[in-house]
Amino acid sequence: QVHLVESGGGSVQTGGSLRLACAASGLPYSTSCMGWFRQAPGEERTGVALIDEDGTTSYADSVKGRFTISKDNAKNILYLQMDSLKPEDSGMYYCASEDGGSFTYWGHGTQVTVSA
Repeated sequence: QVHLVESGGGSVQTGGSLRLACAASGLPYSTSCMGWFRQAPGEERTGVALIDEDGTTSYADSVKGRFTISKDNAKNILYLQMDSLKPEDSGMYYCASEDGGSFTYWGHGTQVTVSA
């Protein structure tokens, strides 16, 4: 059974930093991509950052140069380092894992709030 558990969210002021972590267990060997997604109140969930099994990363334009996604394969932990945070970065952040071409497994999320 797959479990994804996020942590590290909180409240910070504009310009601050947070580091999110996602502890993963039970992932199938077929998993090739993991990512972080954000959902603000009243909005759809959108992709923030992705990382492939070979370490290739991609980012939403809004976070490029400020966020860094990384993975500790030995510990099965996915990270999202978020710097220079802005109020528009606020939302619930979810960790997800791909399987069979779609993001099948999701965590319950961790809340990030950035105040002006």
